[in-house]
Amino acid sequence: MTEQSQHGRRVAVLGASGAVGRRIVERLAKRGFSVAGQTRSPDKLAAVAGIAVHAFDPRDSARLAEFVRGSDAVIFALGVDTIGATTLFSETTDALIAAMKAHGVRRLIAITGVGAGETRGHGGFFYDRIIFPLFTRKRYRDKERQEALIAASGLDWTIVRPARFSEQPASGAIEIVASAPSSAIDSGGPTRAAH
Repeated sequence: MTEQSQHGRRVAVLGASGAVGRRIVERLAKRGFSVAGQTRSPDKLAAVAGIAVHAFDPRDSARLAEFVRGSDAVIFALGVDTIGATTLFSETTDALIAAMKAHGVRRLIAITGVGAGETRGHGGFFYDRIIFPLFTRKRYRDKERQEALIAASGLDWTIVRPARFSEQPASGAIEIVASAPSSAIDSGGPTRAAH
């Protein structure tokens, strides 16, 4: 797809080759958006039609600035597959905010997850008592830093905090919770990453 799509809007997606990011770029391209997808593994996007693939480490501020230039919005869908400590989310977000401001890009959608912000402690018994302390606690420390940077950025932002994902077809209605009262979120069922 060319930089001027039939839709007329360009969306830059960080983490375009991950499970969630890939679905985002596929849907955006099908809907006629001009899509730029950042990845560290370009071979994972070889079969996706209609997107411009940009292979670079997202913490590279010069490449990141070039990547977001001319975009109408940026979607942050980066993930990590390690249980160790990371600064990927906060370092990339810090560089991303500067790049967006430098190029006049105002709209940011960041996907973090249940366990960040006011959803911490609302993932249900299994997640809160086993998964979070043993496997995701260290990455969520950085997601907390990331969300603080976004909140203070002055950008037009949305943070999305999905529960766990499943490849299975959806089996019920989608529920969107705009704030997290103590009884609202229990991760009893998976979030669907639908095609």
